[in-house]
Amino acid sequence: MGNKKILNKEIQNYINANLNTDLHSLLLKKSPFPEVSMQEIVQQIKGRQTAQKKFPFLLKEGIIFPPQLNLEQSSSEKTALYKSQILKGNTFIDLTSGFGIDAYYLSQNFEEVTLVEQNAELLNVVEHNWGILDRKARFINQNLENFLSSNKEYFDVIYLDPARRDQNKNKVFLLEDLSPDVLQIKEKLLMTADQVIIKLSPLIDLKYLVSVLPGIFRIEIIAVKNDVKEAVVFLSNEKKEEITVNCINLESEESSFLFKFGEEENARAEYAEPEKFIYIPNNSILKAGVFNLVSERFALKKLHPNTHFYTSGQKISDFPGRVLEVEPVESKQIKKKEQFNIISKNYPLKPEDIKKKYGIKDGGEHYLIFTQSKKGKIILKSV
Repeated sequence: MGNKKILNKEIQNYINANLNTDLHSLLLKKSPFPEVSMQEIVQQIKGRQTAQKKFPFLLKEGIIFPPQLNLEQSSSEKTALYKSQILKGNTFIDLTSGFGIDAYYLSQNFEEVTLVEQNAELLNVVEHNWGILDRKARFINQNLENFLSSNKEYFDVIYLDPARRDQNKNKVFLLEDLSPDVLQIKEKLLMTADQVIIKLSPLIDLKYLVSVLPGIFRIEIIAVKNDVKEAVVFLSNEKKEEITVNCINLESEESSFLFKFGEEENARAEYAEPEKFIYIPNNSILKAGVFNLVSERFALKKLHPNTHFYTSGQKISDFPGRVLEVEPVESKQIKKKEQFNIISKNYPLKPEDIKKKYGIKDGGEHYLIFTQSKKGKIILKSV
């Protein structure tokens, strides 16, 4: 498991003292400790820095951090904690445990926990850390396909987070391009557990997903502070009448948006010119593509078929997204050096081009919205 001497008190003190030091300049120095290299020290500093933002529960004495790539590929504590609230049972297995963040949270409501990971050094780090955190599990150093072919056990829940990069380190998101290829192993997975949960790229197309992966009964689209982080699919052998899709924006006051897959096809949007309030759905809903359903569900009118903004004369308070009170403005009313947050949707110019054209400064409390209604291009100002 790497170099355990990194845990020596003096070395740990040195790491803590250099958490805000420029790491490039640090790498040029010689390690003050003969038993560990400067690269090993910097790896731990990067790990602490990442943990502060992504998984603060690991900021404990004795925790060891793996290389940067493993940290980048890990889920955040926030998304893992959310997923953990959905699951419970007796036996849980993570077939691609990586640095074990998802497994740590998702397995909290289970009696027996198994982690499978093909990278022996990474698995040793996780086993060490779980000991520090006083969490028990069975740790298996094996590649997922080999484990599945020899395994005789049955689990309540299988979880996997396939690698989403190809051999050239390019991002991929189609199921057949992932490692492992989910389409190749889906039947084996469903023979091994009651429920199979797969974390996928937020870029995945939901219609494609449902068409190629039978057995889906639930999809979670998870955003944090309006940044869509992951799409999570739940599969089962049980025949389910419908697929529910839940759009959630964590770290916001917004309610989740739950719908049945296919509802959008039957939904109809009404259209209108901008009224007193403009509604901008959060990105988890935009990702789901339920543009007409939003109009129908909240009794809001849409501005344009390709402008996913909505409007009403009376304010709706529980809308899952941003609500702005607006008034229309002419371009000649925009004064140079005024300060606005620029929103541009279904409009020929990007925000940067708009700032340049009108000499606007970025920021402040008010918004300028450049968009289109059915009548043509419009500019709206928040009041």
